[in-house]
Amino acid sequence: MAKTPAIGIDLGTNYSCVAVFQHGKVEIIANDQGNRTTPSYVAFTDTERLIGDAAKNQVNMNPSNTVFDAKRLFGRRFDDLPVQSDMNHWPFDVVSDSGKPKIKVDYKGESKYFSPEEISAMVLMKMKEIAEAYLGAHVSNAVVSVPALYNESQRQAIKDVGTISGLNVLRVISEPTAAAFAYGFDIRGQGDHGERNVLIFDLGGGALNVSVLTIEDCIFEVKSMAGDLHLGGEDFDIRLVNHFVREFKRRHRKDLSVNKRAMRRLRTACERAKRTLSTSTSASVEMESLFDGIDFYSTITRSRFEELNADLFRSTLEPVERALRDSKLDRGQVHDIVLVGGSTRIPKIQKLLQDFFGGKQLNKSVNPDEAVAYGAAVQAAILNGDRSEAVQDLLVLDVTPLSLGIESADGVMTTVIKRNTTIPTRQTQTLTTDSDNQSVVPVWVYEGEGAMTRDNNLLGKFWLTGIPPAPKGVPQIEVAFDVDANNFLNVWAVDKTGGEENTITVANHKERLSNAEIERMVKEAEGYKEDDRHKDRMGAKNTLSGDKIPEEDRKKILDKVNDAFNWLDTNQLREKEEFERKKEEMEVVCNPIIIRLYQTAGSAPGGASGCGPTIDEVN
Repeated sequence: MAKTPAIGIDLGTNYSCVAVFQHGKVEIIANDQGNRTTPSYVAFTDTERLIGDAAKNQVNMNPSNTVFDAKRLFGRRFDDLPVQSDMNHWPFDVVSDSGKPKIKVDYKGESKYFSPEEISAMVLMKMKEIAEAYLGAHVSNAVVSVPALYNESQRQAIKDVGTISGLNVLRVISEPTAAAFAYGFDIRGQGDHGERNVLIFDLGGGALNVSVLTIEDCIFEVKSMAGDLHLGGEDFDIRLVNHFVREFKRRHRKDLSVNKRAMRRLRTACERAKRTLSTSTSASVEMESLFDGIDFYSTITRSRFEELNADLFRSTLEPVERALRDSKLDRGQVHDIVLVGGSTRIPKIQKLLQDFFGGKQLNKSVNPDEAVAYGAAVQAAILNGDRSEAVQDLLVLDVTPLSLGIESADGVMTTVIKRNTTIPTRQTQTLTTDSDNQSVVPVWVYEGEGAMTRDNNLLGKFWLTGIPPAPKGVPQIEVAFDVDANNFLNVWAVDKTGGEENTITVANHKERLSNAEIERMVKEAEGYKEDDRHKDRMGAKNTLSGDKIPEEDRKKILDKVNDAFNWLDTNQLREKEEFERKKEEMEVVCNPIIIRLYQTAGSAPGGASGCGPTIDEVN
């Protein structure tokens, strides 16, 4: 029995993409609308839940119950400044639940509260279903990408999202590292280039990621990573929205920001205008009855758009400088600057980057919307045991995005593992006691670049007890940090004189979902899935009921449809041939009846090819 491939998923802030490596190449998988990317949107109505294109298509009508940007809440506290800032621009409500952000919506007449992990799990489940429909088989393993600077708790959140959605996340891969695979495959097809220093500039909807890598033969060695988790296309949209809100107020003496639906319509129009300005020098914004019955018509030029975002555009170069500095390379040593992410289409961004590198041409060889999913699929194939020549020798050496350390005397951050250290890695640090006969030593674990721990992120804490009485400074306590290939951390401490030992798995971080919460969400996800299945079943029945099919024939079709759904519920792991055989069984019963119906009406369904028997075959 052939092994089902593992898939690669780019779980984006605005759009997500899924890919699979099979038959020696990567295939980007289109969704049921034929689109190769899917909006990371989830909507709730009085009757149903919508995900992807269907959710985004109705956002202007249902802004309060359509959720996006869930990724921006990962690993955050409700009172964090980025959360409070984002809440000013979201039409849906975010509330505090024991200090954690929860998203409040109305669903089927009730108020529901979802964690950001639950919302993202719904999107991830959609991507899983897109892949399963394409592959004709159940998918259980995936590699999922994350922004380069995601911290420990945010990476753990992605693992939890996978669990809730029914996926085993084989690896959490940094987005620019994944994109480097797409670039690497492209240049391999052009012959041997020797060692190349490459800068990946990944500017998406929600975050900026920059990585410097050295690529030689089949080895991808990450030298450094930098970025900004709150700098992306959405921030540029907000500048446009604020501009038009001010213009509307000047013209009509009314503040449309008080109306969620008007603001959502304006935001959609601004996103469209921003895209237009990447290829045109001006764009129009036209909306009938935007607010209080007032029609709004305006234009924005590319130069004005660049003025509104001048400081944000300039700030995209700061992570580039930081990544180069950490990699110990100068600008002239970089062979290629590779553009990834939809926001790199903005001409001003490209010009700033090109000028920074002395006029060097930017590399646009990879698809900016699909490169991350492409690379994640390659990594998934490797981890899933694919033996294809194209991937069998590939090796990626990733790095830690943030420094890791412990708190020493007076709140000083003692770094154990410096940022941009190649992983997996194990580093140790020796501590001692601060006072005579001290029997307990606290070990507080932090991540960040601040000299003092108060400026960094607390990951966890534990105590080493049972230390034999001794003068201060005599006991030798070894603290070891172990970072695995997913950038997940384990810490342990041992008293080398007394033999006492204690450990902490940082996955138990306070911002992470508890096991009980994850189990509850898994059960609820199954419930939502069953609701969707019931909706699909009813849709199929209603479609049939709407046609004037004789009662006897309609019963045959409905029985066969129900039989097919029941079979699918218990046969998810069957081979592709069995799915196709089941489809043919249903078509043998259903197609002749439907074709007879159309013949009676004087027409036949267009293009019977691929849809079962033709009219000639039936006759």
